[in-house]
Amino acid sequence: MANLFVNINDLSNQDLLAMIHQALLFKHGDLIPAAEKQVVANIFFENSTRTASSFQMAEIKLGFPRIVIDPSRSSAAKGESLSDTLKTLKAIGVGIVVIRHSLRGWYEPFYESAGKTLPKLVNAGDGNGQHPSQSLLDLMTISEHFGRFAGLKIRIIGDIYHSRVARSNAEILKRLGAEVTFSGPRDWRDASLTQYGQYVDLDDGLGQQDVVMLLRVQHERLSADENSTFTPIAYHAQFGLTQARYDCLKNDAIIMHPAPVNRGVEIDSDLVEAPKSRIFQQMANGVFARMAILNYLNSPLTTRELV
Repeated sequence: MANLFVNINDLSNQDLLAMIHQALLFKHGDLIPAAEKQVVANIFFENSTRTASSFQMAEIKLGFPRIVIDPSRSSAAKGESLSDTLKTLKAIGVGIVVIRHSLRGWYEPFYESAGKTLPKLVNAGDGNGQHPSQSLLDLMTISEHFGRFAGLKIRIIGDIYHSRVARSNAEILKRLGAEVTFSGPRDWRDASLTQYGQYVDLDDGLGQQDVVMLLRVQHERLSADENSTFTPIAYHAQFGLTQARYDCLKNDAIIMHPAPVNRGVEIDSDLVEAPKSRIFQQMANGVFARMAILNYLNSPLTTRELV
């Protein structure tokens, strides 16, 4: 059994592909979760709808007892450290803790103690660092449509710098053999991601892409000056998926977005549920991907045995 799921790029390709397979088995009702159930605590220091609710739905489907802790009403508001919060939860019998935190790399001090003196840990998003459960559901969605990753052309578009989704997905997709490129405002580029793909003009080769992955403009991470000068109409015209851009896509191309979607900004509102869109399918798949994550931490059955 694993003790952490905090960065999808920590997994071997074999374990990663097995987890995707496991998630698909859960989706089709072909996998029964392990009989042993661990208590799961959910702590979200940042707002969330999809990730928080789908983790809880995954826990319900797996039959895991669960508790939800509101940080604003917990001892964290009194100054308790995250380490002491985790030790407290371990002491009262919690086996797994799902955490979203604004601090990038919040989990790094706990690599050795997770699953021992602390509960097992799941990263539900850390600042602009990693979002491993979103990456897993994105990979599941791509695999479900194409059945492969090698050779796929994937364009990641939007607020690259502030996006944990871009960072998680770019690295793992390149490792799995996809050709990744980025588009977005120059001021929101992250030079560290050029090891995984090049920055290109949005319309350069857009019609050759297999996956168009849009990113939300993260106003909560922008400066006051950036927000004051931001114009939704101008952004949509330059970097959004308009009807004209949609019409130039390949017949079997798919559109993805981690959501929440700013309609009329990253994507034309009429395209959110267009035939090529997989946005709500991603949300549905998120439950099964997170079931696979929790089962991976709970079950003595290794993911290798599922291949």
